[in-house]
Amino acid sequence: MRVAFSKYCNSRDIMDLFCIATGLPRNTTISLFTTDDCMVSIDPTMPANSESTPYKVIPVATGQQTEKEELFQNLLAQVIEQLARVFKINELKAEVANHLAMLEKRVELEGLKVVEIEKCKSDIKKMRDEMAARSNRTSCPCKYNFLDENKKLMPQREVLSYPKYILSQQTIEALRKPTFDVWLWEPNEMLSCLEHMYHDLGLVKDFNINPITLKRWLLCIHDNYRNNPFHNFRHCFCVTQMMYSMISLCNLQVKISQMDIFVLMTASVCHDLDHPGYNNTYQINARTELAVRYNDISPLENHHCAVAFQILAQPECNILSSVSQEQFKQIRQGIITLILATDMARHAEILDSFKEILNNFDYSNEEHVMRLKMVLIKCCDISNEVRPMEVAEPWVDCLLEEYFMQSDREKSEGLPVAPFMDRDKVTKPTAQIGFLKFVLIPMFETITKLFQEVEEVMLQPLWESRDRYEELKQTDDATKEHYNGHKAPLEVCQVQAMRWCNETSGTKQC
Repeated sequence: MRVAFSKYCNSRDIMDLFCIATGLPRNTTISLFTTDDCMVSIDPTMPANSESTPYKVIPVATGQQTEKEELFQNLLAQVIEQLARVFKINELKAEVANHLAMLEKRVELEGLKVVEIEKCKSDIKKMRDEMAARSNRTSCPCKYNFLDENKKLMPQREVLSYPKYILSQQTIEALRKPTFDVWLWEPNEMLSCLEHMYHDLGLVKDFNINPITLKRWLLCIHDNYRNNPFHNFRHCFCVTQMMYSMISLCNLQVKISQMDIFVLMTASVCHDLDHPGYNNTYQINARTELAVRYNDISPLENHHCAVAFQILAQPECNILSSVSQEQFKQIRQGIITLILATDMARHAEILDSFKEILNNFDYSNEEHVMRLKMVLIKCCDISNEVRPMEVAEPWVDCLLEEYFMQSDREKSEGLPVAPFMDRDKVTKPTAQIGFLKFVLIPMFETITKLFQEVEEVMLQPLWESRDRYEELKQTDDATKEHYNGHKAPLEVCQVQAMRWCNETSGTKQC
């Protein structure tokens, strides 16, 4: 019997043709031999034969499948063969498996957490900013562009994604005390605590603030604090919580107006908005955009005020939308005055001004109350040492990290470096002793003359902190004595503190 087939047939089809031609069932496995018993490969390339040289078909095994199963198997085999040819499934599987194994190994080896990845991104951004600043140094002295399109003047999250925390009674009571541990709380929890303060003080009710608008405003405030080591959103919360505790401790709500309370709280929330991590001295010496814009007069504090009111100018974040024009004017002026008062270059001026009226202080005198509010926000801004040691000391490390970051940059750019910021000259004890003895303690002693309750709760911890750092300094001096043969005189601390007040011009000590 003659069998003809196309060169496009596969081996199975040719084998089936031979089975049909010889009367064998389909799916029978056969072998093909020449007349001299040589086996022939059954495929489209097999040599043609003739009547004189016929092939012999020898059945090897017979399949037991039904016709439907046989049809399905043939169809499946064809599909698999075509897919394997077109897509090379096996190769793809092997490649994907190898790639996944490499990724899993990389994740396992590196073990990077989300926080570490974000920190890397932040470091890369800082490096890019610094490189851009250096490259533009000769052509443009304005290193920081604070009006770029990336400003976050609208909250980056919807209010619905802002979790509502139910504060326990224990937390509510702790919030009113200077001993509150600000390190235990995540940003969303701090936002809820701030929200609670505005409700608890009656500010939401008295100024007819929409609760949703308050949430949006607080979210926007959070988004406009940078991730600096010290001047960040946690510092904002820390200052505001201390103000809240002072309002409670000194019973201020029965002594000054609700508008004054609102100004104190809101100025505390906004007082370091968009702080770049480099103080006024750097801004002025480096001739940055801020220094040029504000004529070297408290450039950072003026910028904080501007950002605060840019946020309030957004209808979705305007917590003052219900106040009258005259009330808005008074509140705006009050907030600006208090934020500008946080410039440490004005420390002596503001404290002396308050001392002048202290003996005849009159709560009905608007000027007296304004000077009191200026001293209060200054106290809160640099109040970390009022807190327990385990809460206060990490802030010192954060501040020194920010100082060293600035001094390193000043050295690289050939700018003057303040000794209290120089990592090669300053130590934690010497920095804190001078600041406590000649800045913090005198200011809190002054405020204690008006509010006696401050002495036990706030002044006593400052005395204890001073004594602790003096002991640390003595220990450090003892270990270094064999290098220099004598201990550094205490006057060094005083000189450092006075120089600190004269030179910082805006960066706050803890």
